[in-house]
Amino acid sequence: MRKLNPEKLYHSKWTAVVVQNKQKHFMVTRLIRDDHDNVVACEIEAVINRKSRQMDWQELCEPVCWKQGWQ
Repeated sequence: MRKLNPEKLYHSKWTAVVVQNKQKHFMVTRLIRDDHDNVVACEIEAVINRKSRQMDWQELCEPVCWKQGWQ
């Protein structure tokens, strides 16, 4: 598991290890914060069709699911 700084996730690029619906490359488009201004989730957008979804930002730390950058 790699370490990530949640404050630096905005506009970061990610590659899904398992491709679904031809969606492989993603970019973080929004950070979702709690009442104490801590990042609790993020919104990622597929580059190919601009579909977005929310996910826990810590899921990006799993190397079996995500690779940092576009590969």
